Amino acid sequence: MSPSSDGNTPRCERQVSATPEEAARCLAGRLVVHLRRRLTEAPDAHLALSGGSSATLLSAALAREDGLSTEDWTRIHVWLVDERCVPANDPRLNFNLLNDVLLGNVALPAGNLHPMPVQDPTGAACYESQLRSAFMARTNPEDRRLDAVVLGMGPDGHTASLFPGTPALAERERLVVLNDGDKVVPPRPRMTMTFPILNRARLIALLVTGSAKKPALARAWSNEANVEAVPVAGIVPALGSSLVWFLDQEAVP
Repeated sequence: MSPSSDGNTPRCERQVSATPEEAARCLAGRLVVHLRRRLTEAPDAHLALSGGSSATLLSAALAREDGLSTEDWTRIHVWLVDERCVPANDPRLNFNLLNDVLLGNVALPAGNLHPMPVQDPTGAACYESQLRSAFMARTNPEDRRLDAVVLGMGPDGHTASLFPGTPALAERERLVVLNDGDKVVPPRPRMTMTFPILNRARLIALLVTGSAKKPALARAWSNEANVEAVPVAGIVPALGSSLVWFLDQEAVP
């Protein structure tokens, strides 16, 4: 573990493991400890997860962790960081992946996994409203945010569905938007959480593995990091939030 404050990267932790699986286990262990603590401080916990390889690795790792009981999972709500705007039966849907790999590994009630309403023209506003209602139900204003978010990063430096040169990178008010642009990997558009909600999460975990991610990570950590070109550089934790990078050795610049 090593704190860092180089370049545009805020002071944060970097955990480097030998393999992607070990990096995911390291993340799972940290996440379990964090969620258990939050459940002693609040009646529930709100966790946002990305899809893709990060979800598969993390779900397998969480299944090996015995720190969260069945009762704990009934108090945890899982939200989606982003989603493809495809029909409910489409295998590319992040919700379907999470539904399979997460519910198949841990005791999360199906009703605690909240899909993004991507087929609703007003779906982004609806999802934001659901999130805000969940936060406002908490009596402590400092608790009105995500307790944890787990993000990945693409070889182009995107995180969530915040792709290079897209409008959502400039969003400062909305928590959830539809994002589109030439750099958005089809299907387009994508529904995504934005920097205002991601950066306020109490724990922001970035799971980045594989040599294909090394060039983008080097750019994100450089003095010349540009959010428009490397969106993950826009993950800057707010006051009271912490950022931890979970990496395998092949991803480290």
